[in-house]
Amino acid sequence: MIFQSVKMAMDSIMSNKMRSFLTMLGMIIGVMSLVVLVSIVNGATKSVTDSIANIGTNMLTVMIMDDKDNPLTLDEVDMVADYSSVKYAAPLSNKSATVKHERTSESITLYGTTGAYYEIKGMTLLSGRFIKNADVDSSTFAAVINKTAAEELFGRTQVVGETISLNGYHFTVIGVLDEEESTTGNTSERLEAYVPFTALSKISGSSRTVSSFLVASADEESMDAVENEITKYLYQRFGYDSDAFSITNSSTIMETMSSVNDTMKWMLGGIAAISLLVGGIGIMNIMLVSVTERTREIGIRKAIGARKKTILLQFLIEALLVSIIGCLIGIALSALTVLGVNRFMDSISASMSLDVVLVAIAFSAFVGVAFGIYPAYKAANKPPIEALRYTS
Repeated sequence: MIFQSVKMAMDSIMSNKMRSFLTMLGMIIGVMSLVVLVSIVNGATKSVTDSIANIGTNMLTVMIMDDKDNPLTLDEVDMVADYSSVKYAAPLSNKSATVKHERTSESITLYGTTGAYYEIKGMTLLSGRFIKNADVDSSTFAAVINKTAAEELFGRTQVVGETISLNGYHFTVIGVLDEEESTTGNTSERLEAYVPFTALSKISGSSRTVSSFLVASADEESMDAVENEITKYLYQRFGYDSDAFSITNSSTIMETMSSVNDTMKWMLGGIAAISLLVGGIGIMNIMLVSVTERTREIGIRKAIGARKKTILLQFLIEALLVSIIGCLIGIALSALTVLGVNRFMDSISASMSLDVVLVAIAFSAFVGVAFGIYPAYKAANKPPIEALRYTS
């Protein structure tokens, strides 16, 4: 009986192709809005989350906002590194500079730090070595450049031992970073160089005071303890003024991103649900028209013995098929749209989630049944005599 009902429902759908398509259109748009928007949000969130993960989930960034005319020193940063819950601590300063090699001249972002920065950021080297504490102590004019800088300046990556000019000061290249990483953790197309903190202070004519530094805890579980310890120290250090410094916890950023992502999914899901409900109203409207058009057919079927539940099942299955077919078309168009987004938006890698597809199918089926019940019930309850007398 179900097979026969499905066959009759498909015959009815195919006999009015344009009307059936327009009826499905609401479901197609609703499904596309759900699948495509959630896929884009997932891709954007993954991109941001990966960037944060590259920075490190056990890292604190400390910024000195007001040093109270008593600036932080390198020795004090080293003292922070001696805390039991702290694994590494490194100062960080940066400035724009001009880098030259032979006739090539480019703008470069110059970072001053210590050897611990390499460990905190989880960097890898293509060749050579990173800055050591001895380089910092002696203000050595040594530079570690990223792969992009090596290729732009030298046309190759094996450049350890070569000399470059940074704002007129000659630095020896001691290492090349394997991955083109920036201080934000993203793949960088910028030219970057890392030099001893004291060397940058010397060429920029500034003091060796520290305005920002990074701290890595032994593990993620000890992040709160590290943050509390450093907060307590700096609070006392800067005259009990909490506005004198700020501490950014990378694990907190990850939690915030996760919360924002969940909120966005619920919001987009709500928008898509409204679209699907509108599509369901369209299905109900057309099914009611169909019931009216087929009143005589219903009367004939009842006259030759069709039971009420048979009529109800036929129209309910027809509404369900319209909804499901519209959903499947919407999913197929969503896949094409996601491919297009990935092709033209390099910064986002959108991906369709099986969970979202299954939710779309389940919700579409629910809408088809929910909005098909009334037309089916109306058809099943038509009196046979009145139905046979009906003329369209």
